[in-house]
Amino acid sequence: MASNDREARGESRPPEIHEALGQSEPFLTFQEQLSRAAKADRPVLLIGERGTGKELAASRLHYLSKRWQEPFLALNCAALPPTLIESELFGHEEGAFTGASRKRTGRFEAADGGTLFLDEIGNIPIEAQEKILRAVEYGTFERVGGSEPVQVDVRIIGATNADMRTLVAENRFKSDLLDRLSFEVLFLPPLRARHEDIMLLARHFGARMSMECGWSGLPEFTDEAVQVLEEYGWPGNVRELKNVIERAVYRSDDEVITGEEVIFDPFESPYSLRPPTPPGPATELAEMGKRTARPAGDPLDALVEKPLEEAVRELEIRMVRSALRRAQFNQRRAAELLGLTYHQFRGLYRKHRAAVDD
Repeated sequence: MASNDREARGESRPPEIHEALGQSEPFLTFQEQLSRAAKADRPVLLIGERGTGKELAASRLHYLSKRWQEPFLALNCAALPPTLIESELFGHEEGAFTGASRKRTGRFEAADGGTLFLDEIGNIPIEAQEKILRAVEYGTFERVGGSEPVQVDVRIIGATNADMRTLVAENRFKSDLLDRLSFEVLFLPPLRARHEDIMLLARHFGARMSMECGWSGLPEFTDEAVQVLEEYGWPGNVRELKNVIERAVYRSDDEVITGEEVIFDPFESPYSLRPPTPPGPATELAEMGKRTARPAGDPLDALVEKPLEEAVRELEIRMVRSALRRAQFNQRRAAELLGLTYHQFRGLYRKHRAAVDD
């Protein structure tokens, strides 16, 4: 019933706090800054790359503040067309515009006493910024189509991954509003700066996904998988890590996650056109068969004397085994050595796995 009440007031569901995990120095330093900023009842601007957890940080700011028992509302300013943002923020009176059949309460009014989180704040149209500035400075505004002032007490938390000073220089964001919103500016550390947290988060997400898949145990990561995960740049940060780990667990045949099961780009098609590749095993074998003069004791002589199907199978096994050894058993590198896509190599490896691993 409490959840329905929140939705009726226009409040968003708080993010899952248990995803704010970390033990690295950048993560702990940021959490300390966040806790300190929560005590000051002033606007805060969160700056961070996509997937770093800006809404999660805003939620923590709210629940550590003296406003924690009051509403916490979030609005993604990039998700609405510019013409609707003003109405969404400040509400409107009946008949204010076509389709306004009744009075509507905006986010500022619904968040009275609490916190309003404006994500992607750089996307707010310049026309609405003047009204936001007045609401922040004086705690008052008028609904769209109305003339009666509405008094509110709202703490603003903004978030963006844009360069706000550049937006000001380009006259896309009001400098006086930025001054008001930036009482404190906190930078969320990207995952690549939180090296110690990568496997901590990976095991956390892996454990959750294994429970969802009905596993009896927790997933284990091979040394190769750990190396692949820790060497990746993570442009999508924690959100991307969550997707990669959940996908690896979901696709795994057992509870051991290998480097080959860590897929960073799920859109890589096994059927995509690729540049010309070196001759495959069958082509190479055919070329070998055309040669009439061979050095004495050439090990391929035995292959040429076998039926084609058997010879191709043996040559494929030899080439897969050799490529794996040269690539130090990294299947992605082995695929590159053979001129194959990763999915093509995986199919070949699974076909001959027993013989290759023997």
